[in-house]
Amino acid sequence: MSPAIIILTLVGYVALLFVVAWRASRGVSSESFFTGGRTTHRAVAAVAMVGAAMSGVTYISVPGTVAADGFSYLQTCLGFLVGYAIIAYVLIPLYYRLGVVSLYEYLDHRFGIVAHRTGAWFFFLSKIASASLRAYVICVVLQGLLYDLYDIPFAVNAAIMMSLVWLYTRRGGVRSVVWVETLKTFVMVASIVMCITFVVRALDMNLGEAVGSIARSDYSQVLFFDDPLDRRYFWKQFLAGIFLVVAMTGLDQDMMQTVLSCPTRRDAQRGMMSSIALQIVVITLFLALGALLYIYTSQRGVDAPQGDMLFGYVATECGLPIVVGILFILGLVASTYSSAGSALTALTTSFTLDLLGGRRADDAKGEQLDRRRRLSHTLIAVAMTAIIVAFNYWSTAGAITLIFTMASYTYGPLLGLFVFGLASHRMPHPRAIPVVAILSPLASYVIASNSRVWLAGYEFSYDILILNTALTLLGLWLSSLGRTASSRSKE
Repeated sequence: MSPAIIILTLVGYVALLFVVAWRASRGVSSESFFTGGRTTHRAVAAVAMVGAAMSGVTYISVPGTVAADGFSYLQTCLGFLVGYAIIAYVLIPLYYRLGVVSLYEYLDHRFGIVAHRTGAWFFFLSKIASASLRAYVICVVLQGLLYDLYDIPFAVNAAIMMSLVWLYTRRGGVRSVVWVETLKTFVMVASIVMCITFVVRALDMNLGEAVGSIARSDYSQVLFFDDPLDRRYFWKQFLAGIFLVVAMTGLDQDMMQTVLSCPTRRDAQRGMMSSIALQIVVITLFLALGALLYIYTSQRGVDAPQGDMLFGYVATECGLPIVVGILFILGLVASTYSSAGSALTALTTSFTLDLLGGRRADDAKGEQLDRRRRLSHTLIAVAMTAIIVAFNYWSTAGAITLIFTMASYTYGPLLGLFVFGLASHRMPHPRAIPVVAILSPLASYVIASNSRVWLAGYEFSYDILILNTALTLLGLWLSSLGRTASSRSKE
């Protein structure tokens, strides 16, 4: 694929992105940087949430997982459906009732400032690592397609991407993110649908024949009930999907900032439930594309790489029309820049309000808040660039699996704190909260590493999040013996 075409595609989309971000940022105050002014229509929020939930890693990694895991990812998506209902009808009413800007203000209401900052730090560290990993994977693809042709170092690649992300989010904040995510959703879905169309034509099939070919292939298995020890076992994936989406969406400032920019609780709930229905359809398209790509390479006798590199290789190197490569680049760039921008905005919000701004967002106003926000925004962009470069020394095969695994460890304490606060009236000792939050993931890692020996061959997958949450709940309960919520007022 010609480097000129890649450059024109990149420049064209980035120019469109800046136009959308500029229009969205007009009239944005420092306060609405964090909330979007609470004016987002529920239909816009639903579409934007589809884009927010699907990063560039989803774009290149989900099709590649089909060879090893079939359509088993849909088992996790069924869990997502239940998890979204929990978010919509348990967490969203809570957030609107308290009027939070940062989600972790709830922990301050319930447990105090130590829990507030513990939760915010766990979110911050998890999000900056996972967002940087997502961006890194895309930088690797672009490095091979473009930057290596001109001997441009990987560090320059990462710096260019994060500089552009910093520029388009620096003024508009959440409002820019919402509209850029909406643009991303349309571009990404159109790219996938058109890629499927061109691959089906290259296979000399019609749509019905393509569906039949996928159904007859080894790639199409969805449900795995045979072996409880298999990481693809249905109940492991389904339950893990519930916990993952509650933790990674319902307790994630990045994911929730879009839906919480709706005017009312009911609008946010409707947007949330509409979004998960759309997401399941889109993920099914990703999986179908993956199956078709493997069928195409098998039919043509192409020795294509499996996993994360499959989509890009077939789109640009395997004789498909050049428009498929353009669509791949366009979808990749759209998913990368919007995901990185959304994460940068969420990290700026949490760091400014939770870790620099005191116990409540209302404690800091005006120019002081604006200075903190601008400084945080710049420093976090620099930190993400450094982390992306650091990831260049590590392998990221199966990136989407790695991201979910990381989240299973880092979001467990956060989920445990929220569940404990909502389900009980006990008050854990403030000094015990960060200790429990650190020890629970460490204990989970030790158990997971030895589970095959200790648990008769059982292998943990994303369900490590369930264990991590349970250990957090146990630790909080033990530290709360003899204490209730009224104990806080006496301290």
